[in-house]
Amino acid sequence: MSGSTVSRRAFGNFMRELRDRSGKTLLAAGLEVETSRMTIQRLEDGLGTKISTMQLRSLLDFYGTDNEKREEALSLWEEVKEQAKVERLQGASKGFWKSYVDQIAPNFPKFLRLESVAESLITYQPTMIPGLLQTPAYRRAIILINEPDLSAVDMERRLALTQQRRSRLDDRGFQLEAFVSEAVLLHQPGGGSVMAEQLRALAEIGERDQIGVRIVPFRAGAHRGLTMQGFSLLRFPDSAHGTSLPSVVFAEGALGSTFHEHEEEVDEYHRAIDNLRAVALTEESSRDLLSRVAKEYAA
Repeated sequence: MSGSTVSRRAFGNFMRELRDRSGKTLLAAGLEVETSRMTIQRLEDGLGTKISTMQLRSLLDFYGTDNEKREEALSLWEEVKEQAKVERLQGASKGFWKSYVDQIAPNFPKFLRLESVAESLITYQPTMIPGLLQTPAYRRAIILINEPDLSAVDMERRLALTQQRRSRLDDRGFQLEAFVSEAVLLHQPGGGSVMAEQLRALAEIGERDQIGVRIVPFRAGAHRGLTMQGFSLLRFPDSAHGTSLPSVVFAEGALGSTFHEHEEEVDEYHRAIDNLRAVALTEESSRDLLSRVAKEYAA
């Protein structure tokens, strides 16, 4: 887990709050310190920027920040710089996904960065197995749906990225709660043998203490999942400074994906999750169903 990523996110969120309270726009903030709107956006998103301490002080002046908030912002900024310095000295990775940026959607690197530092992830998938839980054969079949002519080299790179992501599942401090529609069990990308392997793997990994897999059955009737596309809600540890970081929702779509970070939007997904928890099968019953369907595919 990257300490600098958590620190940057805490700092960026704090700076966004200061700007929002001041009523200043991203464009106005950028013009004030002679940089771009996108640079201010990256700073608030917790991404690396070339903002200097002098520019930061000018931003705080522009926002009309009081002394207490000013000192807090500067303290967070020092934490960001110190964490980054430590990671450079240790030779810490800048993000495994950076080697695969030519293979993924434009906003997916942000999700991978957040996923790599989240302490928990809650996901709902109505049409396919959650990405972190996909077997290589299943993942290959999913990729080929939209890109049947993908080269063998690019395919192997994408499968390697999936395997890199799965390393999070071995982190005992990471919690995963997955809700999967029963319809996913009946779709057969790759055929019956691929599905048999995938469902067995899903049942097996669901036995881990920090991973929960629950099937939302057809008999559940009306529930929030019927009107939603797939999404993932990520929660984060507090920064070293003690700042609590807000949750983020990554909502998937056919033509693109969206991040929701405003409290009222995230709360709506929390309510949907509560509803899914109420209608989904228990973890044990879900494993039984997965094993039973896997046997049917293998027969």
